Amino acid sequence: MEYSPLILILTLNKLKWFNILFRGELELTQTEHKCMRTHYSREITPELNGEEIIIQGWIHEIRDLGGIVFVLLRDRDGITQVTAPSKKVEGELFKEIQGLKKESVITVRGKVQESPKAPGGVEIIPIRVRVLNESKLPLPLDTTEKVRAEIDTRLDSRFLDLRKHNVSSIFRIKSRMLHSVRVFLEENGYIEINTPKLVASATEGGTELFPITYFEREAFLGQSPQLYKQIMMASGFDKVYEIAPIFRAEEHDTLRHLNEAISIDLEAAFCDHEDVMQILEQLVSNALKDVEKHCQNELETLNIDLEVPKTPFERVDYDDVVDLVNSKGVPLRHGEDLSRAAEKAMGEIKDRYYFITGWPTDIKPFYVMPSEEDPAKSCAFDLMYRDLEISSGAKRVHLHDLLVEKIKKQGLNPDSFNRYLAAFEYGMPPHAGWGLGAERFTMCITGAKNIRETVLFPRDRRRLTP
Repeated sequence: MEYSPLILILTLNKLKWFNILFRGELELTQTEHKCMRTHYSREITPELNGEEIIIQGWIHEIRDLGGIVFVLLRDRDGITQVTAPSKKVEGELFKEIQGLKKESVITVRGKVQESPKAPGGVEIIPIRVRVLNESKLPLPLDTTEKVRAEIDTRLDSRFLDLRKHNVSSIFRIKSRMLHSVRVFLEENGYIEINTPKLVASATEGGTELFPITYFEREAFLGQSPQLYKQIMMASGFDKVYEIAPIFRAEEHDTLRHLNEAISIDLEAAFCDHEDVMQILEQLVSNALKDVEKHCQNELETLNIDLEVPKTPFERVDYDDVVDLVNSKGVPLRHGEDLSRAAEKAMGEIKDRYYFITGWPTDIKPFYVMPSEEDPAKSCAFDLMYRDLEISSGAKRVHLHDLLVEKIKKQGLNPDSFNRYLAAFEYGMPPHAGWGLGAERFTMCITGAKNIRETVLFPRDRRRLTP
């Protein structure tokens, strides 16, 4: 078969294009055609000594010592040292390496060489370097953290901030925790549901809602899936959970609050608050075990020695909490919710996970069941980690008339909840549940002091971008 000169030229140009990555005389392997990279940093060990590999990532740092240049290449797993001695690399390549810029994206082909002083005990002697995308300088923040940036500066350039392994480790841990939660709940017979985030009325009748225009009507962003979870208890789905955003228009400027957060919500029928407390403590303990097992590198990066608590967690009655807080010199009257000062006082007394139980009925939402023994006390609980509340839950009111009575007592109009109340007129079983803040739980695991550290792109009172 004969080919025209034009076809031959096009074919040769195509081959040249495939080889342009490194050098024309070097044949590219099938692996390089598909993904280029052959190894991540963590996979490069002294056992690969002498092998030719390809790595890709961002330039973390460059040190030019004249006769030798060190390039620290960062990928998702860690940092690999690329060592370019002028006596071992081609002159043109050496000049290219000297001209590299921090945070540029590069591909490096080179040979692995044992080096006890290098990260991971190995270094890469480069054969070819290709700049995939050159970074603009100066950088908005220092990814090496030799110059530390304030949280707002970091959030403004979150894409750069997340390149730091101490930052990305938080989200790898959070991802593993959420995976563990799902697996645990599914294995215990819970089914995942999705409830609306556009709602007609407040969950608890509060004012902490973001109003939106819903065609010709006013609607709100959901502050909680609580009412929908309860409706599901009348449907025959007696064990449900949801992991989804919630929205609260709270004008807080604290290290513990967000206006958009991820809530892990659970509801179960034919049970009480003690039953769901057991599920919650088992879930927490299991998630911590799972993170400890699968996130060793991330925990090491964050210098976290994770302690997996034993179950059951300690139960502390609200009345005793009042006494303990007052004993620390912090005023707390019976019937008051815990102030921030009271939480800090409890954190000084309790250094682990514990429940606060027996809350006064009057300070809890209308759907919380009063205690049969003492109606002034509710069947509600909070899960605390030191001074941080990470979950709240309760046995719910399942009797229609009692629920209407409690709605009225809190100054709310039952007509606003008629769709919700309808589920209680046709056989609502006893039920209980809780909500666990994913970000606050992540704070407990990672040691983060600011909840914004646990959100990729946090939304708070003053931040709506990026």
